[in-house]
Amino acid sequence: MGSRVLSLRIDGELLERIGRHAAKRGMSVQDYVIRTLMREDFDERFATSVEETERFYAAPPI
Repeated sequence: MGSRVLSLRIDGELLERIGRHAAKRGMSVQDYVIRTLMREDFDERFATSVEETERFYAAPPI
């Protein structure tokens, strides 16, 4: 998987808060944002999988 550039324009106050969160974890802002996005994507995919599994097993037998 190659990398690409994504440019964002965000509020200065938000960038400072993100920077503080990243610093607490010893990370760069870029790494912190990427990990946050990856975690959010995983959480969403996991929740979808759980919902699909629940629907599958909740279906009445034919």
